Amino acid sequence: MENTIRSLQQEIIDFEIHSPADLETFRLRYTVRKGLIAALFGQLKTVDPAEKPRIGQLLNQLKQTADSKLAEAEAALSSTKPQESKGIDLTLPGRRYFTGSEHPVQKVLGEMKQIFSDMGFGIATGPELELDRYNFDLLNFPPDHPARDMQDTFFINKGAAAEDVLLRTHTSPVQIRVMLDQKPPIRVICPGKVYRNEAISSRSYCVFHQLEGLYIDKKVSFADLKATIYSFAKQMFGTDVKLRFRPSFFPFTEPSAEVDVTCYLCGGKGCRVCKKSGWLEIMGCGMVHPNVLRNCGIDPEEWSGYAFGMGVDRTVLLRYKIDDIRLLFENDLRMLKQFTA
Repeated sequence: MENTIRSLQQEIIDFEIHSPADLETFRLRYTVRKGLIAALFGQLKTVDPAEKPRIGQLLNQLKQTADSKLAEAEAALSSTKPQESKGIDLTLPGRRYFTGSEHPVQKVLGEMKQIFSDMGFGIATGPELELDRYNFDLLNFPPDHPARDMQDTFFINKGAAAEDVLLRTHTSPVQIRVMLDQKPPIRVICPGKVYRNEAISSRSYCVFHQLEGLYIDKKVSFADLKATIYSFAKQMFGTDVKLRFRPSFFPFTEPSAEVDVTCYLCGGKGCRVCKKSGWLEIMGCGMVHPNVLRNCGIDPEEWSGYAFGMGVDRTVLLRYKIDDIRLLFENDLRMLKQFTA
């Protein structure tokens, strides 16, 4: 048996391991429970008792030789294997990265906010779920005004509590909150989403975006309002744009006006978009009504101011020649991808 052990030890030493396949062959032949070394240990019980200690020692040396060679071969093959990050399969194709962009409404709204910020206006925001007194009462809306009807406004709990709660129909409540919280002079714009109970069509939607402005100071006149709107319009629509002011009515301003700009699609010549008039309505404006100032604790004999408001979505439709307002809210990638930077 001693000769068998020495012959097997030399065989192990001479065994060449160059690949994982060679390594597996070596392991199965020599080191597993049913391998050649284990078989020799099984024959140890047949050896003369006087020879057992010496033969056992030779078998242990044989096993150590095989285990050492197996460990060295595993380490050598592992060092030559390409390193891979844990949990990453480098054979998979690379991931695609998609370049996003601003939504067209946010893009136009951002331009508007930048223009007014450059003119010294701060930015104020408020809750979209609003109280009746901020949305109507303090803005000088009479109790029988049509906007107080549920067919025009989304009321949350009309008549069910001490005070009605609704989804704001304009961002004017933010102006009220600012006037209640701050002392004049005040110069802010109020951008945000508003909600109205309207039939959904290509030209109207139940939710849209507004940007309103408020300026309160001493000796503020309609001339200051016109100068601000002229400056905004020329920066937003181009230096060649012309404006016109048409008398109108709003409960919270007096006097009030609608503002039109020359159609920047046809240059004022008349087209389908401007209904052959050459003009496009962009906002409403006026001097803040004295009752609104009094409601907010501001003396109209000492302070005066102007306010204006415009729909952002309408400007988006006109600028990008989008013919359906619903496309702005449907998250259709076919439309949104056209605005990728």
